[in-house]
Amino acid sequence: GEWPTWLQGILLRNGPGMHTIGDTKYNHWFDGLALLHSFTFKNGEVYYRSRYLRSDAYSCNVEANRIVVSEFGTMAYPDPCKNIFAKAFCYLSHTIPEFTDNCLINIMKTGDDFYATSETNFIRKINPQTLETLEKVDYNKYVAVNVATSHPHYDSAGNVLNMGTSIVDKGKTKYLLFKIPSSVPEKEKKKSCFKHLEVVCSIPSRSLLHPSYYHSFGITENYIIFVEQPFRLDIVKMATAYIRGVNWASCLAYHKEEKTWFHFIDKKTKKEIPTKIYTDAMVLFHHVNAYEEDDHIVFDIIAYADNSLYDMFYLKNLNKDFEENTKLTSVPTCKRFVVPLQYDKDAEVGSNLVTLSSTASAVKEKDGSIYCQPEILCEGIELPRINYDYNGKKYKYVFATGVQWSPVPTKIVKFNVQTKEMHHWTEDHCWPSEPIFVPRPDAKEEDDGVVLTCIVMSDPNKAPFLLALDAKTFKELGRATVNVEMHLDLHGIFIPEKDVKTEPE
Repeated sequence: GEWPTWLQGILLRNGPGMHTIGDTKYNHWFDGLALLHSFTFKNGEVYYRSRYLRSDAYSCNVEANRIVVSEFGTMAYPDPCKNIFAKAFCYLSHTIPEFTDNCLINIMKTGDDFYATSETNFIRKINPQTLETLEKVDYNKYVAVNVATSHPHYDSAGNVLNMGTSIVDKGKTKYLLFKIPSSVPEKEKKKSCFKHLEVVCSIPSRSLLHPSYYHSFGITENYIIFVEQPFRLDIVKMATAYIRGVNWASCLAYHKEEKTWFHFIDKKTKKEIPTKIYTDAMVLFHHVNAYEEDDHIVFDIIAYADNSLYDMFYLKNLNKDFEENTKLTSVPTCKRFVVPLQYDKDAEVGSNLVTLSSTASAVKEKDGSIYCQPEILCEGIELPRINYDYNGKKYKYVFATGVQWSPVPTKIVKFNVQTKEMHHWTEDHCWPSEPIFVPRPDAKEEDDGVVLTCIVMSDPNKAPFLLALDAKTFKELGRATVNVEMHLDLHGIFIPEKDVKTEPE
């Protein structure tokens, strides 16, 4: 096919790549050592490279030729030959765990720099051209968080907004929203952006020892949206996991009998809307988009009725019959919630306060709280991406992977949230990754651009490739075949040529 000549820049992808070290194996696919890969687009040609992230976790494991750094689904134990004192010390030092810097989930842009990220307090700077691993940054030195999301948002000035959880800090557990500026004042050029990190606001956790797990959050022009779901981390269990010989993942539990709470923070006042707003129990990883319309906040998410997704990816389940045998007990559902910001305070109890045209409801309860029910937009999509120029604004299109009952994607989907129309690309033996939309320069329409996705083949005799689709028609433009083993990855970013600092190889 033909690669658009206007497509100039680097597509960077991140995901778990190495699952066996010496005679040891990780338990879970999400634990594998991070493998970065990139596609560079230059004058209609595509160049590929990949490289393991040289994290401390990578170096320690490779040097020991066994897994010595614990990951979320795999607890590592000291060398059995160590003496009893060294063993006892190891147990104690794991009580408040030193988390891994195996940053395998996403790529974040901060100022002119790029970082590999996961959900711990560590991120690793990388060179997007050479994929070389550079310095390690510990969020904890700048803000009191133990974990942070790998799905930050960017405002129009290029500042990063992210969220993290501060666990039992000064007797409180809270969720912190923080901002990393895109640049620092001229006279402080040598200082990093992180030194100017600012806490925008904090939301107290409903439970001191059971904070909610979250993978992303939402944003509109004036509000931050945080969903506190009943999928929670047990801090006491986590502190004793090492001694009990279990992994940290076993300390996460879904409480299906509880409510899911919605928090809306006003960006200007940095205060939360005081009304208690909730829905039924659900598990969500990805927000799609959110916007404000006629005094309502509209936000779209991908939600599940249980937490079975994580369990699917234990390596013991990832065998040759994976596609046939592994069935999600809950299909990912794209749900739209509509929450009124202004409403008649004298409205009757039991009345629906939503005045937009949507089947979503927000019902006033006796105690003044609001109970929300969503509009179902569609089912069976995951890893949603949008044209980021429309982030926080009214929008039409979601680009996603199609999954249905198996957690492994088999299609790429374009879904119109307004008309519910769906286009898809699919081919036998193809497992696509998260699709990334790249707008055409000077595009006037939301879907004017290309969609890029890495395709891994389930047939070992077929080579993987990068696929480019015309985002408007969803017709194939071109594919670049890569004659190496490519891995299923998680998330990534497209860096336009103008944002790449040119450094010598």
